[in-house]
Amino acid sequence: AEIAKVIVAKQTSLNNLCIELSSHLRQTTKMSYCPTIYKYVFASGSTKKSKIARMSPNRKTPDHPTNPWIPFRLMPDSPSLVPPQPGRPLIVHVVVNVECWPFDQPMPRTLLSAPHGRNPLPDIANFSWAEYGLRLGLPRIARVLAERGIVASAAMNAAIIDFYPRCAELVVEQKWEIIGHGVFQRSLVAEPDERAVIERALEMVRKYTGKTPRGWLGPGFGETPETPHILREQGVDHIYDWMFDDIPCWIETRSGKMIAMPYALELNDVTIFAQERHPSPAFLERYRDTVEMLEPELAHSPRILTL
Repeated sequence: AEIAKVIVAKQTSLNNLCIELSSHLRQTTKMSYCPTIYKYVFASGSTKKSKIARMSPNRKTPDHPTNPWIPFRLMPDSPSLVPPQPGRPLIVHVVVNVECWPFDQPMPRTLLSAPHGRNPLPDIANFSWAEYGLRLGLPRIARVLAERGIVASAAMNAAIIDFYPRCAELVVEQKWEIIGHGVFQRSLVAEPDERAVIERALEMVRKYTGKTPRGWLGPGFGETPETPHILREQGVDHIYDWMFDDIPCWIETRSGKMIAMPYALELNDVTIFAQERHPSPAFLERYRDTVEMLEPELAHSPRILTL
């Protein structure tokens, strides 16, 4: 409440407001520094200026309230595209994420909460959940898809090549296209040098397969304001992190255009099973509902449905 009063009462630049608010906090809470206020509320008005949500003096709205790289487009205004295969406008993209979760670090995601409110290292239960998927889930999915003639894409951490070589071999044997997916399953936002991570990930896959990935899916969908620019500089021409359309969109970067490809949050096993805790049949039910919803739109333009 005290912070709100200061914000409402002061009509000044955010930088000055930041200084005054910090002084106010020191007097009322005896804190010499409030990192949360600086980092999350007023960082863009201090010396740490955000490149995306930059706030100008005496303004109450950001310079870029919407995505600065991809213009907003209402569905009826979308271009009428031609499907790659005439008469088949529903394009289904099956993606298998093949990830390396370091044993001696906190897990990128947890299915089970630890007892006693502690986060153990190693996190045996959640590490086992992830490695079960590599040991048994991956070959089972490969078999099911191969039996039906379906070729998937593999969003693969490059470290899989070194630490789970049999999984990397299986991906190549199945002729799945590899999507760049970092080195380990760790968000680029948490990396001290994202450029080095991107370059290393792409180079490791290139050395192993002879091909540099053209696509990228950030671990945990993590990006910084520099990520699209770095990816395009490295030859990546499409990215799956921006999940706001069912057809491709152009992204403007410093090194030219790249494509934002549709991906899936709703038709995603992590969302359906690990987060929403639905029973197994929910995936098929949601898939059927999605196809039914998309069907009337297919006369106008193709749609990409990602699993």
